[in-house]
Amino acid sequence: MKLGPDLHLAYCTNVHRGETWAETLAALERHTLPVRRRVAAGRPYAIGLRLGQRAAAELAHEGTLAEFQRWLERHDCYVFTINGFPFGNFHGTRVKEQVYAPDWSTPERVAYTLQLFELLARFLPAGVSGSVSTVPASFKGFVAADPGRRPALYARLTECALKIADLADRTGRDLHLGLEPEPLCVLETTAETVAFFAEWATREPAVERDHLRRVVGVNYDCCHLAVEFETPRRALDRLEAAGLRLSKLHLSSALRVRPDAAGRAALAAFVEPVYLHQVVAGCASEPTVRRRWVDLPEALADPGPMAENEEWRVHFHVPLHAAPGEPFADTRDHLLGALDWLRDHPSACSHLEMETYTWEVLPPALRLPVEEQLVREYAWTLRALAERGLASPAEVVAIPGEPSR
Repeated sequence: MKLGPDLHLAYCTNVHRGETWAETLAALERHTLPVRRRVAAGRPYAIGLRLGQRAAAELAHEGTLAEFQRWLERHDCYVFTINGFPFGNFHGTRVKEQVYAPDWSTPERVAYTLQLFELLARFLPAGVSGSVSTVPASFKGFVAADPGRRPALYARLTECALKIADLADRTGRDLHLGLEPEPLCVLETTAETVAFFAEWATREPAVERDHLRRVVGVNYDCCHLAVEFETPRRALDRLEAAGLRLSKLHLSSALRVRPDAAGRAALAAFVEPVYLHQVVAGCASEPTVRRRWVDLPEALADPGPMAENEEWRVHFHVPLHAAPGEPFADTRDHLLGALDWLRDHPSACSHLEMETYTWEVLPPALRLPVEEQLVREYAWTLRALAERGLASPAEVVAIPGEPSR
């Protein structure tokens, strides 16, 4: 939904199954439209669309695309952002580290991303910028096994950046790609992100700095950076000082727990075979990282000593509208800190997206019917935005029910 002259909020449809275009559209009909009727009745509604490679290729057929444009008009919906992170299957099968493949060293990633931008340029509303979020260059494990992959990351990103800039110029659209830092990836912390962009500019002089800054930036996922024990104001200031575009803010929250016997026992309910749940150990009062594990089972199997004030943060997206319950806490404080920063820098980012994609693998005690979860997440988010002057009180009142805080 449009919250101001240039601020848009959506939830990411990667929470729903759908690898073909027919499945994707069916999920929009089954889930998105009922949520739309509850949170934005009588006003234009924004969709944060997830399109895997197969669905994107099918949607690119002219007749199919024209029909989707008519669907958007019929339901008074619009798309301003596409999740181009998962290339292939994202639900119901083992994803884990393969979510980063193909990475930015491959022509497949370039072709897929450019197709997303071609589609987005066709159905973007006039005057609205369009973003695509993508993998954080590569998984560190991939590059460790194949060090020659790193130069290819820069070369492929250069190729894509130049073509996005050309498409933007030809269509008169403001189009931007957001690399999404994530634990245990090439872009992991904001410091590593800044260093990556600086190295890219040095290695690839064909990309002029204004092109790079205009069409390739950062998708800041609040869950991911909170897991890294980063402070939102310091992290966002660092990106801004480096001249990096803030393409999109992912409004998301991670698990926090003390790794004592009770905490470890409770974490067992979050072990599941689909997604990678990186674990970072540190201390909230001293935001420094002590240790990282690639996945939750590895952390739980590690008998290493626990520091007196140690806390684990787990890359497991948990719902925004309610606390996960003892012995857990969450990282909504990081999300709220990011919104505080946006209040103070209102022109820094116009794309906000709620991204709790883990509904199918949440422990049953945390799982509501998916439409109810999404409505409550809208309620919580709109209230937080209104408290910071980023949404109007009327938009909060329009949400039925009182969200948990």
